[in-house]
Amino acid sequence: MKIRRIDTLIVEIPFHDGGQGRGITPTTWHTLETVLVRIEDEDGHVGWGEAFGYFTADASKACIDRLIAPTLVGTTVDDIDAWNHATQLRLHLFGRYGITQFAISGVDIALWDLHARRQGLPLHRVLGSAVRKRIPAYASLVRYADRHLAASVCEQALARGFDTIKLHEITVDEVAHCRRALGDAVPLATDVNCAWRVQDTRDWLPALRDLGLAWLEEPIFPPEDFATLRSLRGQGVPLSAGENWCTAFQFEQALQAQAVDSIQPSVTKAGGISACLRIAALARAHGGVVLPHSPYFGPGFFATLHLAAVQASVPHIEYLFVQPQAWLCDVEGLRHGSAFDLPDTPGSGFEPDPAVIARYRRA
Repeated sequence: MKIRRIDTLIVEIPFHDGGQGRGITPTTWHTLETVLVRIEDEDGHVGWGEAFGYFTADASKACIDRLIAPTLVGTTVDDIDAWNHATQLRLHLFGRYGITQFAISGVDIALWDLHARRQGLPLHRVLGSAVRKRIPAYASLVRYADRHLAASVCEQALARGFDTIKLHEITVDEVAHCRRALGDAVPLATDVNCAWRVQDTRDWLPALRDLGLAWLEEPIFPPEDFATLRSLRGQGVPLSAGENWCTAFQFEQALQAQAVDSIQPSVTKAGGISACLRIAALARAHGGVVLPHSPYFGPGFFATLHLAAVQASVPHIEYLFVQPQAWLCDVEGLRHGSAFDLPDTPGSGFEPDPAVIARYRRA
């Protein structure tokens, strides 16, 4: 497929979550920043992608505009995985991970969407054989730093039909309060975003085990300290990490080190669909469980649905439990309780609402 045009745009939509928007992010988090990548081929077919954007949207967009688009427009891409590898090599001087990979991820997702649309096939049909047509999801709450508020939102998520909850609370007391509110039968996890010291983690694992924690996510810093993560396993609390690992190479290192019980590639951060397919193959080879990181509602979420459909090792995907002021695409229309229908239209199924883009586009 010969690439005729690449456009990038940032759509920023306010959201409500019932909290104060503080605790994880550098400033108050109250908007969803989506970096959209639109790629058009010489025949007029269009593919949509998404580069990770929260608080980094302008940098991700600039990286695509300045480093990737000039080398891609006018060329023919017949092998997207090979393009991905070649682009990583070409851009490695600008950083192997972080913004560079976010940018590559967004373009890669768009290329796969374009490839599937050119064939008139849903994305999952070109990725492999779907093992299911409805993808389970868990509700991923923001950090409230308020045990009563966190427990209340847990109950709201249950009322909305979700049956598995992930917190972002960082104290055992907060987790325990939510456990009491939910009861023992509801799977409950927490992501502490590398907030704990190693010894504190060791000290708190017995209490988390007694709470029946489904998994503990990113307990320590740095998140790629695979040896230390390995030393924390086997104490009754499954460990998970990977949203901040990039490229299949880093995931392979983690799997070889047996660092965690489940890995969490983010399609908008790790290198796109090409990287996630490689990571999936590595997970199969090592008997690993894949819990995709997907707290976004654009093409990245749709790509995650299709990737999960062809991977039996994905028990469920992440759904960010917030209420946007507007929906860039009808994500909620796919949801049935705690699961999402797999789109069966050509490509990923992502079709942005032009009126929402017009209202909320900022760059």
